[in-house]
Amino acid sequence: MTGSADRSRRPLVIASIMLATFMVAIEATIVATAMPRIVGQLGGFTYYSWVFSAFLLAQSTTTVIYGKLSDIFGRKPILIGGILIFLVGSALAGFAWSMASLIAFRLLQGLGAGAIQPVTMTVVGDLYRLEERAKVQGALASVWAISAVIGPLAGGIIVDNISWAWIFWINLPIGLLTILGFVLFLHESITPREAKIDYLGTILFSISIVSLLVILTETDSGATILGGLGLLFVASGVLFLMQERRAPEPIISIALWSQRLIATSNAATLLAGMALIGLTTILPIYVQGVLGRSPLVAGFTLTMLIVGWPLAVMMSSRLFRNFGIRRTLRVGSVIFPAGSIFLLFLTPESSPVLAGVGSFLMGFGMGLISLTSIVLVQESVEWSMRGSATASIIFSRSLGNTLGATALGAILNVGIAHFDSGDLATKLHDLLNQPTGLSDLSSDPAIQSIFDHSLHWTFWGVVVVAVLTFVTTWLIPVSRDAGRRGPKVDAQEAMSH
Repeated sequence: MTGSADRSRRPLVIASIMLATFMVAIEATIVATAMPRIVGQLGGFTYYSWVFSAFLLAQSTTTVIYGKLSDIFGRKPILIGGILIFLVGSALAGFAWSMASLIAFRLLQGLGAGAIQPVTMTVVGDLYRLEERAKVQGALASVWAISAVIGPLAGGIIVDNISWAWIFWINLPIGLLTILGFVLFLHESITPREAKIDYLGTILFSISIVSLLVILTETDSGATILGGLGLLFVASGVLFLMQERRAPEPIISIALWSQRLIATSNAATLLAGMALIGLTTILPIYVQGVLGRSPLVAGFTLTMLIVGWPLAVMMSSRLFRNFGIRRTLRVGSVIFPAGSIFLLFLTPESSPVLAGVGSFLMGFGMGLISLTSIVLVQESVEWSMRGSATASIIFSRSLGNTLGATALGAILNVGIAHFDSGDLATKLHDLLNQPTGLSDLSSDPAIQSIFDHSLHWTFWGVVVVAVLTFVTTWLIPVSRDAGRRGPKVDAQEAMSH
């Protein structure tokens, strides 16, 4: 299929995209804030983590599928369809009567959310030339930053003054307004062709990825269950690759994903996602448990990450113009691991400002790496493959987040067992399982020391992955002058190296 988008109403389309992005971005923080109240009413604390995992599993699995479908049927119908599924899941989640039903409805939400981010980013690629795109992506990045601030505040107000159901129902007016915007302002000119959807490939891919993500998120399950899931992952993965090589319309183009530009961009994004999730999950624990600071101060250190990322994206258009994409990408690849090194210098006597500086630098570096990777990938393919190419980047980041959270969590547990496998380790685990455990931990120097040394093992893990991101980023083929000349030349030269 070939096609193009009408550029005459671009600001109105971008406004609709920002609304859609806000709706998905605020979902994570607003639900996290309200979950203690929800669990108190519905019961079933054992399934607490699955309220989040179900959403992420469905979102991660369907990202690539929606990207391919948008290449076949156009961006508009797939985007509107995904938003409708998300809204149905949101409406039903507000009526949940048990944790099991809430998890099921969150799964439905995730099935719809999988379309929103990759397809909206693809629409930006359709509407704007390379030299214009960074400024638009900066505006979208600012939506994520705003959502990170508003989400917890809105969640607290809603659960304290209204029913918790409204944390889900608040999506309905936003989603309907977004759909109206796309219906009225997003116009595509598409040359239709007969499409053969790869249903078998879609099923096999979903089984394989879900199996992998369940293994990563449920590492405490028995060896038999994990072994069975491992066999299912390998078998479905092999069958999927065989299917994709012979399918006339593969859901994932092996030829596309194996191109050097796309393969290296995806690898760098996956590694960066691993390092960044380590920062966001481990740093607040360190600030509260070892430095003995409040959750508000711990949140401040991550706020610096949220500031650094969109700031880099907003500056990138000027950096592209003045220095080219190549140098911009290289600068991001250096700043990213440089920020992670600050973590190694943290001690129980350190100021949280040190953690904030490292967080800011990693966010700034990630902003440059993420945007330049997306721009290069989008420019390297024609319209009919742009959705799949963009979705591959989003999928890689999501998979990196899951891999990083699991790997660094395992490193932390190994560290605790290494530094003290006796009574102190048991007492540390008991404290961490209490609501006020982190704040009480810093009052016991012996336990604080174990926790400090164990968390530094995870910091070393973040540094190692950040350095691997640096190495992989330098393998991305891009010409020296890319970004200061026309998009066609950039794409051709990037693909020829």
